[in-house]
Amino acid sequence: MGERLDPQGSRNRSLPPPKPAGPGGGLFLWFLIFGLIALGIYALYFQSKKGRRETIRLGQFYERLDQGALKTVEIRRNQVTGEYRKAAKDKPQEFALPILDAEIETLSKRLAAYNAEHTGEPVDYNQDPGNEILQFLLVQLLPLLLIILLLWWLLARQFRGAGGAGGVLTFGKSRAKLHTKEQSNITFDHVAGIDEAKEEVQELVEFLKNPAKFRRLGGRIPRGVLLVGPPGTGKTLLAKAIAGEAEAPFFSISGSDFIEMFVGVGASRVRDLFHQAKENAPCIIFLDEIDAVGRRRAVDLHGAGAEGAQTLNAILVEMDGFETDDNVIVIAATNRPDVLDPALQRAGRFDRQIIVDLPDIRGREAILKVHARKYKLAGGVDLRQLARGTPTFSGADLEALLNEAALLATRKSKVAIDMDDLEESRDKVRWGRQRRSRAMTDEDRRITAYHESGHAIVAKLHPDAEPLHKVSIIPQGMALGMTMFLPERDRYHYQRRRMLSQMSVLLAGRVVEESLCGDITSGAQQDLDQATDIARLMVCRWGMSDVLGPISYHEAEESFLGRDAGRTRSFSEATAVKIDEEVARLVREAHERARQIVLERRREVEAMAAALLKYEVLYAADVDAILAGGEITRDPANGSATEPPAKPETPAAPLEKPA
Repeated sequence: MGERLDPQGSRNRSLPPPKPAGPGGGLFLWFLIFGLIALGIYALYFQSKKGRRETIRLGQFYERLDQGALKTVEIRRNQVTGEYRKAAKDKPQEFALPILDAEIETLSKRLAAYNAEHTGEPVDYNQDPGNEILQFLLVQLLPLLLIILLLWWLLARQFRGAGGAGGVLTFGKSRAKLHTKEQSNITFDHVAGIDEAKEEVQELVEFLKNPAKFRRLGGRIPRGVLLVGPPGTGKTLLAKAIAGEAEAPFFSISGSDFIEMFVGVGASRVRDLFHQAKENAPCIIFLDEIDAVGRRRAVDLHGAGAEGAQTLNAILVEMDGFETDDNVIVIAATNRPDVLDPALQRAGRFDRQIIVDLPDIRGREAILKVHARKYKLAGGVDLRQLARGTPTFSGADLEALLNEAALLATRKSKVAIDMDDLEESRDKVRWGRQRRSRAMTDEDRRITAYHESGHAIVAKLHPDAEPLHKVSIIPQGMALGMTMFLPERDRYHYQRRRMLSQMSVLLAGRVVEESLCGDITSGAQQDLDQATDIARLMVCRWGMSDVLGPISYHEAEESFLGRDAGRTRSFSEATAVKIDEEVARLVREAHERARQIVLERRREVEAMAAALLKYEVLYAADVDAILAGGEITRDPANGSATEPPAKPETPAAPLEKPA
């Protein structure tokens, strides 16, 4: 690693190179392993060969010698072994004869006399005293010696701290990974859609490069920075970019790496981590998913949380204690800031909270441009339009969208990714893959077509509804059909009139089933859930009820011993009855508005249902043609294509999905 500057501007030494793995290194370990394997194979072969021999007595040996049954004989000290000329069925081919030293000379003479008399079929015998001491050393002592050496090598690794995070004697060592600029290829150029968060963390990088600039007026850099945001918004990616930009050591570790089954291990690892950081200051420590160890402390009746409390206490002391080092900056990431301990979030520890929220339309476009660098896109792809069609998508969702589009284009043998692939991929990421093979009866398809036609017609004719984009009766994910809308912009306020119109659009599918299909079905389950939730929010949280007035009737959360135990209402039973009545009134009025539109435009609803049964997918231009009394002139074979016949200004943004 290259040299860096300390806070006073002088040259600081480079980080020490890693220590060798242990005595002898990895070559010694492989030598021991291969030696033990070889000896094990030899011992198994020796024992198996020994087990295949027939043990006989001296009298049997002489008897079989006179019968001419012996082929070879090998005379050793304490034992005679040999092979039969022709073994009987189910008998061993070899034999072994325990013998005394005094009997060896007599046995040798008998063999010599037999060969002199039977020159045609002599016995091939050999007298070898053998080296029993060497055999004893190889078979008995050498394996034991190798096992002792292996155990000594493993213990030496543990005592020297080279066993890594999994070592038996290194539980207290930190598992943090050290990153340098040379090791990380991610920079701030790879981070998009969170410009404000990127600017704030850039201050940390500038402080590490030039601390005197910030101390000139007496200020100090925040000791801790907490990255807060939903999953997939780029918190960890932002930390990786800091590691790539900072010319200083960067230690990264997950909150779960501190927790072990032994009490005190987490606190020991925290102390070891900050000790390493102080030795290499100025540096950055990144704690990912800090809620794993930073949860709110509470009264513990059984002592089950002792380990987590000790780990948290160690973090609190290291961040703002007697030996705090201002040159160590701690960055943490979490998507659950509500469960963190208040002592962790006070000034002096995590001084600053950086919100990493879901990107807006400009942020989504910037994220798509960053991820699109590694994909081959067709010339007609407009990332601006795709960004408008993906509200509530996080950075991870957008990357998954492009990746799915690349896979779809590959399966279709295309040379580049076009808008067809991107739209289909967007729907797949949102709901799941199209299920064209799903067995549906004609009656199910007809009900689905009428249901979706009701959503589309009411949305087109309601003045405050979102612009319609596409209607489909192709099963996708858990949905049998869907109606997708195109929001004009990212909305941060919900007007009362728009909420009422959205409720009417949601209930339009049920209205069509009642009026035109002859019976209602369970397909409107999710529509009813969403409409009821909107009405209850309008009454209880947003003060949009004329009857109850601008008062918030919410349910307060209660906690016991630091954990959620239930909810309590802050209003009386009489008020609860009025709330239920007002919610029901809003839903019924939305239902009646949808009914009026459906009955007035019954012919258009039926025409659109027939067109859906024919083409499966209709776009806003098709619905406009039906409302104008015209006909759709499109090839039914291409009716389910993802491109509309007349391309709208912007692609779709999914708003609701019927069950």
